[in-house]
Amino acid sequence: QLQLVVSGGGLVQPGGSLRLSCAASGFTLDYYTIAWFRQAPGKEREGVSCISSSYSSSGVRTNYSDSVKGRFTISRDNAKNTVYLQMNSLKPEDTAIYYCAAGEYYGGSYWARRSRYDYWGQGTQVTVSS
Repeated sequence: QLQLVVSGGGLVQPGGSLRLSCAASGFTLDYYTIAWFRQAPGKEREGVSCISSSYSSSGVRTNYSDSVKGRFTISRDNAKNTVYLQMNSLKPEDTAIYYCAAGEYYGGSYWARRSRYDYWGQGTQVTVSS
């Protein structure tokens, strides 16, 4: 059974950091493009970042939304079958439920389209507040 397990959320003060983890069971995560999405109350789920498979013909590619570029970093640890989202300089507007998702193909400029992803992990709450 293919499963993504998300962990690492919590409460942090503005300017603080958190690292989210997306661990896979039942399949090799590196065969897939992995994306992080988030959904704030009353808003649509939006793409935060993605990382393509190491097996992609164009090599490993990463994408970030404009709102997190320069503050968040996505990475893989293939030995642990896990993808991370390091979140630094957190702002109150980063407060949301964060999800990871796996898709078979790298979407390029369409990476943030939810329909590109077949498997979704459960969400983890990130709250940025003083």
